[in-house]
Parts: sequence; C-alpha cells; structure tokens
Amino acid sequence: MNKTDKIYIAGHRGLVGGAIYRRLAQAGFTNLIGRTHKELELSNQKAVNEFFEREKPDYVFLAAARVGGIFANDTYPADFIRDNLLVQCNVIDAAYRNDVKKLLFLGSSCIYPKFAPQPMKEEHLLTGELEPTNEWYAIAKIAGIKMCQAYRRQYGFSAISLMPTNLYGPGDNFHPENSHVMPALIRRFHEAKEQGLADVTVWGTGTPKREFLHVDDLADASLFLMEHYDGEQIVNVGVGEDVSIGELAAMVKDAVGFEGELKFDTSKPDGTPRKLLDVSKLDRLGWKAKTNFKVGIAQTYQWFLEHQDDFRR
Repeated sequence: MNKTDKIYIAGHRGLVGGAIYRRLAQAGFTNLIGRTHKELELSNQKAVNEFFEREKPDYVFLAAARVGGIFANDTYPADFIRDNLLVQCNVIDAAYRNDVKKLLFLGSSCIYPKFAPQPMKEEHLLTGELEPTNEWYAIAKIAGIKMCQAYRRQYGFSAISLMPTNLYGPGDNFHPENSHVMPALIRRFHEAKEQGLADVTVWGTGTPKREFLHVDDLADASLFLMEHYDGEQIVNVGVGEDVSIGELAAMVKDAVGFEGELKFDTSKPDGTPRKLLDVSKLDRLGWKAKTNFKVGIAQTYQWFLEHQDDFRR
C-alpha cells in the first residue's frame, strides 16, 4: 500500500477497527476514512453501495461486527447472525464491485469446532460441531470467510481472512452483561474494590483455557498481512500460549488491586474447554505478537479508569 492510498476501516470506532486506524496512522498512511454507525448503516445495502461508489477506497479493513461474550451470544442469537451476515455481504460485495484493490476480513477463533484438536490449525475449520453458546456468530463469520474465498475464486478479488484469538485492550466494551471475559472481569473487580466487597464470583469452574491477544498486536498483524499475504486460506493470529480463566481472574484481581476472595459459580456455563490457536503459519510469514500479557492487562485497566464515566451513562 502507498501512504496516500485511500483506506477504509469499517468499524473504526470499535476495539479492533480503532486499533487498526491508530496503527495505520502511526505507519504514516494519510488518507484514512471511517464512518460511524449513524453516518453509515452497514446493514443497509443501498447505503453501503452509495458510499463505495462515492468514496472509491483502494483498500478495506473489515473490522465492523456485532460482538459480545457468552451471555450476549446466547441471549441475542438472531441479532448476531443477521447483523453480521448483512454487514459482511454488503461490504465485501461493494468492495469488489467498486474495484477495491484488496480487502482484509476479520473473523474469530470461535469459527473452529468446540472439540477441535489443540492448538487449532487453520485446516480444522468445518471439521466438527461448533460451541452452542456462540454458534450464531461463528456461522456468520464462517460465511464471511467463504464469501471472501468465493469472490477470489469466481472474480479474482483479492480478499484475505484473519482469525484472531480472544482480544483485549484500550477501547474494549466493559458492559456488565454483554462484554467479553477480560473487560467483564476488570469491571467486576474494580467495582468490588470500590464497594469494599468481600469476594467476587466468576462464571464457571475457572478451568477452561483461553488465549489473549492485545488489540494493538492484532492491528500490527493486520497491516503486516495486508502488505505481505495474498492467499485464499485463512490465517490464525494469536500468541500461541493460553491461560485458564482462573489464572486470568487472579491476574486481573492483582492488576486492579482487589484484596477480597475469588469464587467460582459452577452452575454457569464454561463455554469451549480450550481455545488455543496454532500460529505457526503466521510465524513462518514473519510476524509475532509483542505485548507482555501482564503489562497489557495493566494498560487496559488504566484505560478503563480513564474512561469509566462514559460506561455509566
């Protein structure tokens, strides 16, 4: 990509899109465009087509999506499958029809089967049943992958798909019910500390293992792959290491400075037993994550402290 190419970041106000926007600006790209949800409704095909016809971006990073944790996925299955399918279809199709040079689609590690071999390789896609609590989101993301592959095969459209692991970092969603595990724990421990509570209860047994990637690392990988990869096959993006939810909770507890007891509600769902990505393909391409996990948690908590008033409005 040239520094003056017009680059559209779909979802530039979100966790991932915001990080990609920052990374591109840091790298010296000067013609970045984004639209808020109010300015452009990506589920509206007519509006998306008119936007692409008018703006004619050279490159597209598709980071816009309806996202959430176990509770949100399980509670709003129709919203998750409908909204994500509409957004993906509209943006990918409009990008192709308006001569976008290359599109990067961001999927999710939840596309892999619930009991996929660990660590999960790219070829494990569609080899088994999905985790029931987030299958709606996963099916939408799988459809996005297949759409990119189909447009490449039929039309020669340059579209690549990245599968990031669990993400965290500045700009995350800290909603008490609809957030992912990391921001949910940060908020819960912080509020318990403020209220002087004796303990904090975490959903599940604490035994499931998860891999966590700082969103700034994902943004760096996205730029790297946009410039150095152009294949049909998906690429896992992660750190290649995981921790148990219990270990994560203890680390967040320490970062927040909560001195009470940590408990687990075993009546609540655990979700997938383990989700660790095999990142050997990305390693071979020449990229590795850089952010230390404890430093990343502390940084995310600091961002939460600086923005917590916005979450309570």
